Amino acid sequence: MLSTLPPDYRPSDTEEFMNPQQLEYFRQKLLKWRQELVREAGDTLASLSDSGGIAESDLTDRASVETDRALELRTRDRARKLIGKIDQALERVADGSYGYCQETGEPIGLRRLEARPIATMSIEAQERHEKMERVHRDD
Repeated sequence: MLSTLPPDYRPSDTEEFMNPQQLEYFRQKLLKWRQELVREAGDTLASLSDSGGIAESDLTDRASVETDRALELRTRDRARKLIGKIDQALERVADGSYGYCQETGEPIGLRRLEARPIATMSIEAQERHEKMERVHRDD
């Protein structure tokens, strides 16, 4: 795997799909995103532990603080799940399956991967999947 990329490198449809440069580009993108989420989680833990017990004497203020804390914890839980998906994507980069639809085996597409680097399905497969979920949810 390449360790360095030109600073201005962007994957292009004119090159072979998921060539070593593209894989390295997405690997670095995923690692950077993961690092940001882990840093934000650390900041959250620090701010939650700094505030210690809720010392607000006014019930309205206390409720507001508790609501803010609950929202922050839900956000962190989503970030934790996202980190898991990033780790799975990094495993796919390592094993060479990254960028290919898990349902059809077809390339997912560079624009979709740029927008959602953890994507596991092509847009078409994702739409089919969501349509099936809606059909079964209505049952």
